[in-house]
Amino acid sequence: MRNSLLVGVFFAVLACTGLTGCVTTPVERTSPDDPFEPMNRVVLDVNTSLDSAVIRPVAEFYRDVVPPFVRDRIRLMIDNLTEPRIFANDLLQFRINAAGITFARFVFNSTFGIAGMFDVAKDHDLPQQSGDFGETLYAWGFDEGPYLMLLFFGPSNLRDTIGLGVDLVTTPPGVFLSGNSGFWIGFATGTVNGMDLRSRNIETLDQIVASSLDYYSHLKSIAQQHRRAVLRDVREPTEAPAELDLVDPAEPTREQKP
Repeated sequence: MRNSLLVGVFFAVLACTGLTGCVTTPVERTSPDDPFEPMNRVVLDVNTSLDSAVIRPVAEFYRDVVPPFVRDRIRLMIDNLTEPRIFANDLLQFRINAAGITFARFVFNSTFGIAGMFDVAKDHDLPQQSGDFGETLYAWGFDEGPYLMLLFFGPSNLRDTIGLGVDLVTTPPGVFLSGNSGFWIGFATGTVNGMDLRSRNIETLDQIVASSLDYYSHLKSIAQQHRRAVLRDVREPTEAPAELDLVDPAEPTREQKP
């Protein structure tokens, strides 16, 4: 079961980490929160090579052949599958209100939303909540530990790496199935999820690479800021899940540009 889920989310996690074809710049010193920086930089180079050779071409093909309306339905269906895991973690974090919202979302979207293809719950003031086991460990008082760049899975830290392992074995639909069926359903779901996420960030990630003097440091900063924004909402229901801000704060947004 663990192997099937691990393979199933392989592409999805690669997409989420913002992998791009970029060579990082080596440094001689490490920061206190990043004692493994030399090793982390090597891992990032491996990840970016994998993205350049496999992930991005597949994502571009997916975006070219699948119509936007269909991609949106797929995105919402996959998001709906994460609701049971979010619900469980909201309960473990004692976020009862958030757990109630998540439960209602799953019921509404699974029924009236036709297996999650439409987010009808959002139209009834039931926004998606955050909830993963790394958050739960944070709510229980665990420190984040050193920054880690994981092979295949990208930016993380010790606490979130442990949380990731738990999430991998508790994410539907593969967790409810065994044998070959669980493997192939998990693999298909994770692959489509990864292609979709990567296809939605092609240009944005290209912009980050082009504007980065040191891509490793830039990616680390973005990942840490995003994670801290999510953790700020651990004890309260959120209006919407914190999204990764892939635009450099120093750069004007599209709306700000003349």
